[in-house]
Amino acid sequence: MKKTFVLVVLFIFPIVAYLFFASGVHNFGKLPVLTENIEDVADYDSRVTFNKKITILGFLGSDIDFKKGNALNLNEKIYKDFYKFDDFQFVMVVPKGMEPNVEVLKKELSSLVDVNKWNFIFLDPTEITSIFSSLKTDLKLDSNYSTPYVFIIDKDAALRGRNPDEDNHETIYGFNATSVAELTNKMIDDVRIILAEYRMALKKNNSDRKI
Repeated sequence: MKKTFVLVVLFIFPIVAYLFFASGVHNFGKLPVLTENIEDVADYDSRVTFNKKITILGFLGSDIDFKKGNALNLNEKIYKDFYKFDDFQFVMVVPKGMEPNVEVLKKELSSLVDVNKWNFIFLDPTEITSIFSSLKTDLKLDSNYSTPYVFIIDKDAALRGRNPDEDNHETIYGFNATSVAELTNKMIDDVRIILAEYRMALKKNNSDRKI
């Protein structure tokens, strides 16, 4: 009996646990859609679009030198792990005139990883405000047209986040890039979920076509 128990613990239980958690991931569902029809950056810069892309959207503002820490956190904790996915991108909205500062930042970011999916869009203040307002969050831009929060935008240009539940007492629209803990403990999970969501949808479509 003891040997049987040991065998169950060592071999059977890990398999059951794996199946349980794997099932939990697949049945977790989609990240809630918080806001639909976000204003597309393509309206102002045709080189970049939210359409058919999973986007991490940020607003670095005119104080880029003070936001480097946020960008480096995102580069290390989020971008580095996911940039190889074909439809994944970063879009950072920046006021016009900050081009030299962005070039310096890109050099620092590129010391860790290929930054070809870091997209920087240079806009007028009214354009920045318009895009940010279309998110319809409870957050605000500061006087430099920046926020430490970044947002997950899906392939249909909809804002994804978290609704209130037993763990979240309020709606989570975005993630504070100044907090490594928040990026590690919350945002990375949500990015994984939305990527898994699209991968599962793609597999289903492919299997349906075969049928």
